[in-house]
Amino acid sequence: MSTGASPRAMSGGSGVLASVPIPAGGAPWLLRPQAGSPSVARLFCFPFAGGGAASYVQWARGLPAGLELCAVQLPGRESRLGEPARVQFFPLINELADALAPWLIPPFAFFGHSMGALLAFELARELRRRERPLPERLLLSGRQAPTQVDDAEPMHQLDDPEFVARLSERYDGIPDAVRNDADFLRLFLPTMRADFELLTTYVYRPELPLPCPFSIYCGRHDPQVRGEALQDWRWQTTGGFEIRWLEGGHFYYQPDRKPLLGALAEDLRPLIT
Repeated sequence: MSTGASPRAMSGGSGVLASVPIPAGGAPWLLRPQAGSPSVARLFCFPFAGGGAASYVQWARGLPAGLELCAVQLPGRESRLGEPARVQFFPLINELADALAPWLIPPFAFFGHSMGALLAFELARELRRRERPLPERLLLSGRQAPTQVDDAEPMHQLDDPEFVARLSERYDGIPDAVRNDADFLRLFLPTMRADFELLTTYVYRPELPLPCPFSIYCGRHDPQVRGEALQDWRWQTTGGFEIRWLEGGHFYYQPDRKPLLGALAEDLRPLIT
């Protein structure tokens, strides 16, 4: 633990986060399917490009007792579709640090997939700059280390057919049923474009490594992530570091989330015991 105190001590001695007075709900930034249930730790999950909090809701049933899932809801999607999606990376990190502050009561951990991994990592660094409590562990999935430069051409300015084709090519893409649904695409593509524009504004800034351990997950057949690019995450932490390869491509956990949830449960066990 980065602060040196035990999880139960930092949650007020009782080991139950629900005993700590915090604002109710979490809307609009959080979806908390287990709100009101006793918990000793929280897992904050950050979405992939184009995704939202709903993609994590079912995970709550597969996580260990005592761990509350808090799915982060970014503007411009799902329940926040009427808000403009953000297209500047570091201003969004500042918004997240402000909005999530009441719920970042130790012990907690961050999980993010693809774009979400980068959001989780940079939010942890922003919390350190603000001298706020840090996550006990970063669980980062489907994303190369931030020091690796993505030299692919920007996608957000492509026309719709080319944009959809490129998504399918690079990221195991969009199912045929979705690609053929014009109404859904009209809702989905602006958010996806905004997220890819957001990623073009990201520039890695060298800082000291974080003290919390990192768990890295990746699909064995992910076309976007090379093994050496994952290894470079180790230089971002002075804590423990491990890489877990799971079967599948970029969205390796979508056909069957049990292997990933099992790995998360194992890595997060120290937070709830």
